Amino acid sequence: MIALPLLLPLVFAVFSLLAWRLINVQKVIAVLGSLVLLAVNLAIFLQVQQGGVLSIQVGRWTAPFGVSLVVDLLSAILLLTASLAALAAAVFSLAGMDAPRLRWGYFPLFHFLMMGVNGAFITGDLFNLYVWFEVMLMSSFVLMVLGSGRFQLEGGLKYVILNLLSSMLFLSAIGLTYHFTGALNLADLARRMPAVEPRGLTVLIGVLFMVGFGIKAALFPLYFWLPASYHTPPVTIAALFSGLLSKVGFYALLRVFSLLFSGQWEFFQPLLLALAGLTMVSGVLGAAAQTDFRRLLSFHIISQIGYLVMGLALFSREAIGAAIYFTVHVIFAKMALFLIAGMVQTVSGSFDLRRLGGLYRRFPALSLAFLVPAMALAGLPPLSGFFAKLLLVIAGLQESRYVIVAVALFVSLLTLFSMTKIWNEVFWKLAPVSSAGKLPSAPPQNDALPAAMWAPVVGLSVIVILMGLFADPLSEIANRAAASLLDPQGYINVVLGGLP
Repeated sequence: MIALPLLLPLVFAVFSLLAWRLINVQKVIAVLGSLVLLAVNLAIFLQVQQGGVLSIQVGRWTAPFGVSLVVDLLSAILLLTASLAALAAAVFSLAGMDAPRLRWGYFPLFHFLMMGVNGAFITGDLFNLYVWFEVMLMSSFVLMVLGSGRFQLEGGLKYVILNLLSSMLFLSAIGLTYHFTGALNLADLARRMPAVEPRGLTVLIGVLFMVGFGIKAALFPLYFWLPASYHTPPVTIAALFSGLLSKVGFYALLRVFSLLFSGQWEFFQPLLLALAGLTMVSGVLGAAAQTDFRRLLSFHIISQIGYLVMGLALFSREAIGAAIYFTVHVIFAKMALFLIAGMVQTVSGSFDLRRLGGLYRRFPALSLAFLVPAMALAGLPPLSGFFAKLLLVIAGLQESRYVIVAVALFVSLLTLFSMTKIWNEVFWKLAPVSSAGKLPSAPPQNDALPAAMWAPVVGLSVIVILMGLFADPLSEIANRAAASLLDPQGYINVVLGGLP
């Protein structure tokens, strides 16, 4: 069962390639494949919940010499979340993706991207983590430039150059790790890394990992590629990227640092706390200055990553549990907002806030659909974002980290300002008219939105509401995942099979 999150996207990608000219068949394959993947990942999550860590050795090579696939509670949570996000993107693509991109291979690339995301979540060794990152990079780069518009090519070039730099740093860190330990299996490294001398070597390797993963996660000051590229592809692709790609970078930070570098936390903790605060502030200030709907949301991806790194930096059970809960919340909320931006463009013809207005009167249901994820992102009760931020703030106060708590609260207020700005510019104000000194209003494009657009947005909004209503049991699951990260002996025992 553990291999199915890798095999299923591969199989459905092949089916999509075989149906290259049959676009309607590819659409059916995408939705069906996403549903099957969701069912499998739900089954994996339930099995891990009941039985603990699952592991297999590919090719029956005994760990740590072979390739290990491992699913603990953290991996199971993220697999399930990613499959829900994939289903939302697949359904929205039925109406939200233009015909030329569908003919040029959008759906096969979609499946390959999900294979890379799932592979990163379940791999049990460093080199294969690098491999799955490269699968994601290749798929996401082609998706970003699919259509070959000038802005897409410019954004894609920035995206691929910075991510190749990240991959080079990541590979260098892997090489140094293998040189000094003779191992790449994460469970085996967790035992060997504390013995590496001098201690400065492990700090150097950790810094290389932090920079490599920090670029992929869009951590300050390495984030500038993200707002320069995420607004260039179609909104369906941008929504999928915003929900998953930077979160895979954070997952890698969380997994590697909890397993390999917990002994050097006196060095990494103040550094990560500072980077978390700067990421929050720079992201939200960048968002406040934007007039493009997608660029504003792109800067908020950066800001929310700061909250996740705050949870890692605090490095307590409650803080990491809050970061895991926050990760799930922000994937759904951010995807919903990007998809709503696509719906706004569909009915108004523009992403420019200055050219928009009056949609509250034309589309009151769309206005309400925007408010749910927007207020969740800002942290208003009783939505998921309120409890995600509350749990982080409580964890920060328990650790007496008052500065980062103050920064988190300040950034939350600025996030509310940004969401209010979108509400006022897009929905509440009257549509601007052509006159001297004013931008003309965007020409209306459609008077109705298809059900394929409404279904994923409504579904994601319902999840955001339910996560708030059931915050206590969900945060308890996240805390259990955090506890296993802080005490990885169970993970190590399952993977290595009790090897001394």
